[in-house]
Amino acid sequence: MSQTAAADKPAPAPRTAPFRMLHTMLRVFDLEKSLDFYVNQMGMKLLRRQDYPGGEFTLAFVGYGEEKDHAVIELTHNWGQKEPYTIGSGYGHIAIGVPDIYGLCEKLQAAGVKVPRPPGPMKHGSRVAQPANQDSSRSALHLAA
Repeated sequence: MSQTAAADKPAPAPRTAPFRMLHTMLRVFDLEKSLDFYVNQMGMKLLRRQDYPGGEFTLAFVGYGEEKDHAVIELTHNWGQKEPYTIGSGYGHIAIGVPDIYGLCEKLQAAGVKVPRPPGPMKHGSRVAQPANQDSSRSALHLAA
């Protein structure tokens, strides 16, 4: 086999069978507002919450199922944060599949949640909406296929 043919051959994929997504961490300025959004508006469960006085932060984990079986969201509240976090240019969204995107957006708006991008077709595929977490983070909702 020539060196060129070997270089063109893709590397074997790493063995990841025991790997799985655990959580996505978001820093939040107002933990109670964020918990209200994810738990009361989006229907997630507060799975655990722990204060770390030595580090002056609180971690809260929310999700639709237990951590042993599902990926969840870790909300990190740093006690000394004086101003809300900025999302930055690298952050996109967290996608959550829902059966009725229109009904959910109506419910969110009735509860005072802003929906800067109302439900509707995406240029190249499914229906999508982006409600704003009360703490400035965004979650993209996609209809379940």
